[in-house]
Amino acid sequence: MAGATTHEAAEVQQRSTGTYIYGLVPADVEVSEDVLGVGDPPGEVRLVRHGEIAALVSEVPLDGRLGTPDDLVAHERLLDATAAEVPVLPLRFGAVMTTPDGVVEELLAPHHDDFLAALNELEGRVEYVVKARYVERAVLGEILAENPEIARLREEIRTQPEELTRQERIDLGQLVEQAIAAKRQADTEALTEDLAALGVLTVERPPSHEHDAAQVAVLIETDREDELEEVVDEFAARSEGRITMRLLGPHAPYDFVATPGEETER
Repeated sequence: MAGATTHEAAEVQQRSTGTYIYGLVPADVEVSEDVLGVGDPPGEVRLVRHGEIAALVSEVPLDGRLGTPDDLVAHERLLDATAAEVPVLPLRFGAVMTTPDGVVEELLAPHHDDFLAALNELEGRVEYVVKARYVERAVLGEILAENPEIARLREEIRTQPEELTRQERIDLGQLVEQAIAAKRQADTEALTEDLAALGVLTVERPPSHEHDAAQVAVLIETDREDELEEVVDEFAARSEGRITMRLLGPHAPYDFVATPGEETER
């Protein structure tokens, strides 16, 4: 009787939880017992292995809330820390399957060879993101100097009541936005050309702020960070006073992988 009760409880537990998947790694990777993932309380991260690959997973309650900012941070933190040590194929945030067996049957087994080849390609490489943002006063000064029509319209409405120049102010905003977009395209191309000289893969990201000058993801060998920093520093020196630069990473290669089988099963 006690055995039957235990079995029934296990079945209920299995139905009430799902297997959250962070990413894929080589099967010979080991995970420390104190590594925690998403959820409240956070779940213990472990490996589901198949052949020469494995999935980083943790259990999550199917009736619980998943998708908070803290969960996203935990997801990315785990993958970035993993990428600093071993190759990893990140899955998008929120990928859940019903059971560990389902992870093997629906994800690892059907795509084993493709995943293994991708992990081999990523061996010894990590992603960095180069972010460039315009200094607002400087870029506006450039736009006014280079576009007489914008400068004229700005001067015309500068001392006029806002309620009488609503349409003109909308027009001015659109013209400035177009001018920034043109500058962004030119600066992104210049930055990408400098990075390409390193012989690395790059991906242009869309702007996340109206004053973004460029966002470029770079896939580079882990022992070449100094070379990347040198290129970024040189670009920053040429753009001093008009653009500020940030180099973020190392990250998991989010911009350089397309992992099949990421359907969420909640």
